[in-house]
Amino acid sequence: MTISIITVVYNNRQFIEGCINSVIGQEHKGVEYIIVDGGSTDGTLEIINKYASKITSFISEPDQGIYDAMNKGIGLATGEVVGILNADDFYVNHDVLSKVASTFISDSGIDALYADVEYVRRDNPNRVVRKWHSGAYKRERFYYGWSPPHPTFFVRKEVFQKHGHYNTDLKIAADYEMMLRVLFVNQVRCAYLPEVIIKMRDGGVSNKSIKNRIQANREDGIAWKINNVTPRRYTLGMKPLRKVGQFF
Repeated sequence: MTISIITVVYNNRQFIEGCINSVIGQEHKGVEYIIVDGGSTDGTLEIINKYASKITSFISEPDQGIYDAMNKGIGLATGEVVGILNADDFYVNHDVLSKVASTFISDSGIDALYADVEYVRRDNPNRVVRKWHSGAYKRERFYYGWSPPHPTFFVRKEVFQKHGHYNTDLKIAADYEMMLRVLFVNQVRCAYLPEVIIKMRDGGVSNKSIKNRIQANREDGIAWKINNVTPRRYTLGMKPLRKVGQFF
């Protein structure tokens, strides 16, 4: 099974090399690695070029934001399964994609998979500051503010072809809208891999400021409207509250 991994990056010289090494170091042989750069000017391109022979596809050009760049990567992907690994993040060990492939192969009826993630200090990846243990999938959990961690979300490419890519009208919560559309609305069958597979550095776009957190919550509400489904009166309030327990 070929898994296409897409990394979107813009001016991230500090962490892109660790991200790349965590992908090209995977023991799974069927890895297609795609990097979409937004036109970096800080030395990121020089680092990427060091690994040119290990990268399947690479483009560097202006884009309309992170989700537009992700859509470009999906358009380049030829693998059966697609996953996103952000430039700040990295796989916890070398067998992550082997486990992902094995899960899809052993249960051919699933079209998506997610797992757990740990947030680490931006300057110290050995210090865990938040643990996101997703739990087994139940559709109604979306009503209680649940969603899978997007970086751990793998989906068959045909799902994107059938149900659409990331909605670029949303600037922070298009990943949530995509997973809501795929899992809740279209009820694509998914599996849960109950282990941490990715470490994320803190300070991501949606969480780096109160302003961004408010915008993300507003876009979460728009995500339900876009899909013509109605959340319960407590759904959007519970979504940020669920994160509180992840710090303990």
